[in-house]
Order: sequence, then structure tokens, then C-alpha cells
Amino acid sequence: MLSRLRSGSIRNLEREFDCTVRLLDDSEYPCTIQRDAKGHYLIDLLCHHMNLLEKDYFGIRFVDPDKQRHWLDFSKSIIKQMKSQPPYTMCFRVKFYPTDPSTLKEEITRYLVFLQIKRDLYHGRLLCKTSDAALLAAYILQAEIGDYDAGKHPEGYSSKFQFFPKHSEKLERKIAEIHKTELGGQSPDTAELNFLKKAQTLETYGVDPHPCKDVSGNAAFLAFTPSGFVVLQGNKRIQFIKWTEVSKMKFEGKTFNLYATQKEESKVILTYFAPTPEACKHLWKCGVENQAFYKFEKSSQVRTVSSSNMFFKGSRFRYSGRVAKEVIESSAKIKRSPPEIHRSGLVPSRSCPSISHGSRLSSVPRTRRRAVHISIMEGLESLRDSAHSTPVRCSSHTDTLVTHPAKTYTAEGQERTSVIADELYSPATSVLPTPVSDPSAESILFQDNGSSNCGIEEERESEVGAPAEVPELGKGAGALPGGRERAEREQVNTFVLSVVRLLLVTVGLLFALLLLLIALTESDIDVAFLRDIRQTPEFEQFHYEYFCPLSRWFACKVRYLINLLIDT
Repeated sequence: MLSRLRSGSIRNLEREFDCTVRLLDDSEYPCTIQRDAKGHYLIDLLCHHMNLLEKDYFGIRFVDPDKQRHWLDFSKSIIKQMKSQPPYTMCFRVKFYPTDPSTLKEEITRYLVFLQIKRDLYHGRLLCKTSDAALLAAYILQAEIGDYDAGKHPEGYSSKFQFFPKHSEKLERKIAEIHKTELGGQSPDTAELNFLKKAQTLETYGVDPHPCKDVSGNAAFLAFTPSGFVVLQGNKRIQFIKWTEVSKMKFEGKTFNLYATQKEESKVILTYFAPTPEACKHLWKCGVENQAFYKFEKSSQVRTVSSSNMFFKGSRFRYSGRVAKEVIESSAKIKRSPPEIHRSGLVPSRSCPSISHGSRLSSVPRTRRRAVHISIMEGLESLRDSAHSTPVRCSSHTDTLVTHPAKTYTAEGQERTSVIADELYSPATSVLPTPVSDPSAESILFQDNGSSNCGIEEERESEVGAPAEVPELGKGAGALPGGRERAEREQVNTFVLSVVRLLLVTVGLLFALLLLLIALTESDIDVAFLRDIRQTPEFEQFHYEYFCPLSRWFACKVRYLINLLIDT
């Protein structure tokens, strides 16, 4: 009896797996998932925990052992998508940024999007002028610490906060000036909404950059926004194509192609090369999902797309969620009482345990739970996507951050657990430096100084498992040695491989059709065109000289094998 109970408990454990999801407020939600549970189960569980109804904008992200990011497919089994061993760690993130934040019905949804965009600003994915950066940072201050109070906020109080990868004293003074003089009286939810409205006007709003190279070997970042497809190079947006102009997206190996039809029916084909085939497939799937979400008016219009121009090869994928217009219409029908939110600021607010941030320091925003090394001097920080709230600088006004110890794993004497987490993604492969220091009032783009390259390289080498080649933003993208030749060779190899595959498939199809025709003509089917074929001299010659001897030979061999089996 005891052995049966033990075996039953073991089977139950094998069917259940521990999972931890890191939320946007830096809290962690532990749960248990069944072996056959699909992604819908986990997202519904999280949204119920956060009392969130407008859930279509959000997704769950994880990173595989090869440092490749993935979005969890809600229509498929969770366990089958994981490439690592349990326990699993994933991250709750904004997947589709709202086209207009004011259309978000509930404050809880706006608050979560606010947390995501604040992360984008901190990690350098939201490019903007210094004046815009100062205004956005002032909105964050207003939302987190409330109105300016001379008794609580001494001179230089804004320097305690780390809003961007790089700060300057001029910027800090501008942030404090705006917070003191322009934002007084705004409640946290009002400041957050104004923050979202301002962020939505920026060119890189909603950017989740994918590192690639163009046909000349120049480093570039591809991204999909609510407005369309963008290409960023050297801190500039060099290409923008609206979703209505994008006709299709294809990929093969590491090559990504985007086809578009722009003004005067001119056709445009953009070709870029991803670091790995897996990264290229992830880029393609993100593009297909974003185009379906923002372009179509109904989810019934979404069709299954193929990654190749040939029907017999490539990947097939279909976006299975609702589109933006349907989400907005559904949000407008929400009539429940607004859910309570707990912002761990000093200003009075409503409270909700599910969105609690935990304890805070006396008069500063919440500190991060995990340590993140930030290179202030270089202007670029590591993309260990782990800082959710505004980091706090120490009181000495140096470039050191106040952080909590992070969990570490040693390679000797301890068992290392494979963790699928957003933090494992390589620092420089998906960050865009945020311009927070400009010599002139209207300078739009931040450029790193010449010494930044060394610091970045040292940081990359210290990263365990970081990709060997990481395109660097913030510097002019110059052509790499031999880049054009490598790109041309790769294009030729891809073309030759496609031609060989086409020939093999064509020969295979012809051979299959020949066998089918022989089977039909040698059968007893009495059809007019088959009778005509059987009466031709060529068929009679084939039948008596080749088919009959061959069929007798096969029959003889089969009888021999049967007799051999019977005798043994």
C-alpha cells in the first residue's frame, strides 16, 4: 500500500512543475503548472492575480539556454516550449504597446504599461531629446514621490534617482526644475497618464530591438512599433514602413526579408541578417504578430503565413489572439468598479495587495531587488532586464547605485539550475542608448565618447554566455571588413541551396507521378484514357519486356522470404 502511494506521488510530481514569473513591479509570482497546461492557463492565472482585464497587450517572455528570447505561445503547451529543465522562470511584459494610451480603460492597465515604458527609458530603448527626457523623468518623480516639498527634498534630490543609462548635472537640474514648477498637484495616475502620452509621441515608443546586419555588414537594429517597421542604425531611425505598406515578411536561415509597397506602387525589399537562425525566426514571428495585431480590424482576417515563398518548405505561423481594434472595443465595455492599486510612494493612494511593491526607503523610490551593474561613464548599461522601478543612487552623489545582493550560482561544489529568465539575455544585443546629455538644447541624439568602446567590451567579456558578436549603438555604423563579400556569399549560398531543394522536390514529384501512372495503367480500372494508353505499342512493349519480368521477380523474392520465415 505504501509503495503504491509513493509511486502515485512520484507520478503526480512528474506531471507538475514549479514556475516563477517576474512581474513588472519587480515582485515574483510562484505557481505550479501541469505538464499538459497551455500558455492560456498561465496568463489567465497572472491576470487574475493582478485583477487585470485588458490582458491582450501583455505577454510572457522567457530565454532559452542559448540566450535566445521567446514569447510564450498561449495556444501551445508550456512544457513543450521550454528548452530547459525546471524550475522555470519567466517574465511578465508588455508585448503589444497601445497605439493610444488614453484608450486604456482601467488605471491598473495604464500603471503596468507605465512600469514597462519606465523600464524602456532606463534600459535605453526609448530614444528622445534631452528636453523630452527631462520631462519624462519629472513625471516619474511626480508619480513616485508626489509634489515637491522643500523639507523632504533637499537640493540635488533628483540626482539620487537613475532614470537613464547616463546622467548629467544639467539634466538633473532640469528634471528637478520641471518637477518643482510644472507638475505640482498631479496625482500619481495623472502623472502616469501624462508620461504615457508623452512617450507615445516618440519615434522609438514600443521598440523591442533585434540586432541584425544589413547587406553591407553594418550593424542595425530592427524593431516593430504600433505604427510600423523601423530600422535603427547609429542611434538614428533610418527606415520606417507603415503596417499598411508591409505586404509580407519572409525568412530563411539567418536571412530576413521584408516586402513593402510604398508610394506610386513602388515595391521595396529590405534584407537583413540575424545572428542565428533561431534569432531570425523569432524576429519573423514578432513581425507577423505585430502586423496582425495593429493592421487588421478583425481577428478573423488573420491568415496563416509561411516563412518561405515555396509551399513545401519553411515555417508556418498564425497569430491567434485578438487584434488592437477588438481589444479597444472590448475595453470600452468594461463597467466594473476600478480595481485598487498600491503604489509604494509617499503620496496617499489606493491599496491592492496584488500590486504591492513591498517596503521602501524613507524618502526615495523602491530599490531594486537584484543587482544590476550600470556603467555610467560609458552611457550604456547592461540589458539584464531586471530593474523595474527607479534605481536609487547613494547619498554621496557618486556613480554607485544602492542595490540589494543578488543570488549567485557557483560552478564548483553546487548544482547549477538552468534558469529561463529575461535577465539572462545579453546586455548589448537589445539596448538602444538613451540620449540624456546633449551640448545644445535641441540636440536629438546622444553619441558616446571614444573611450566607451573599451568599457563596453570589458562588460561583454564579463558576461557569462554573452554572444561573441554584439552590434553597438551610439556610434556611427561603419562597414565591417569584408562585410559586403560575406553578405553576397551568404546570399549566393542561400540561392543555390533553394535551387537544389527545388530540383530535388521536382524530381521526387515526377517520380511519384510516374509510379502512380504505372499503377493506374496496370490496374483493372476501365477508363477511356487508360484504355487508350494500354493500346499504344509503347505501353505493350513496356508491359511485356519490363513490367511483367519485374513483377515476377518481386513475386519470387516475396515467396522465398515467406518460405524462409515459415521454415525458421
